Amino acid sequence: MACQMVPCPHPGSEPANPRPPKQNLSQSLCIDIYFGLCPISTRPERRVQHFKMRKVDLCLSSEGAEVILATSSDEKHPPENMIDGNPETFWTTTGMFPQEFIICFHKHVRIERLVIQSYFVRTLRIEKSTSKDPVDFEQWIERDLVHTEGQLQNEEIMARDGHATYLRFIIMSAFDHFASVHSISAEGTALSNLS
Repeated sequence: MACQMVPCPHPGSEPANPRPPKQNLSQSLCIDIYFGLCPISTRPERRVQHFKMRKVDLCLSSEGAEVILATSSDEKHPPENMIDGNPETFWTTTGMFPQEFIICFHKHVRIERLVIQSYFVRTLRIEKSTSKDPVDFEQWIERDLVHTEGQLQNEEIMARDGHATYLRFIIMSAFDHFASVHSISAEGTALSNLS
């Protein structure tokens, strides 16, 4: 049985380049569909479709991220403020250094770009883990930040090998006795859930 084009009964609706009929149905299937009064032909594609994954801010609590550990906490400025998406809130350290916090994604992610907004942070180390639990961290990035009097430090990092399930941020030193982190943004894609 060959696939054939059925002529449209309306004048002027013939296709400009009619295709020859298919002779072998085992290789390809041709379907002619009438949409309204004119034919629409479809053919199966042999290539695999790749769906583009949606890039999001993986560090937002609304995307499922959670601060699971922080070495200091002030009830007016809790660690959750770093990932709430509100530029007016922040987490503050309460004393000596180093200070650290761990963000859990609750899924496997690939991070392409990090943006850290902070104040008085001098040296920042970022470690990552791909484990199901917050263990086996490996050093990933270390930066000396520039002190910006009267305004937030805005450190942008293009990430390499950004596969992670957890990130540990360690403030090694600061320009003052206290430091604050206003937001952590990790642009990337979620790859799979933790199982």
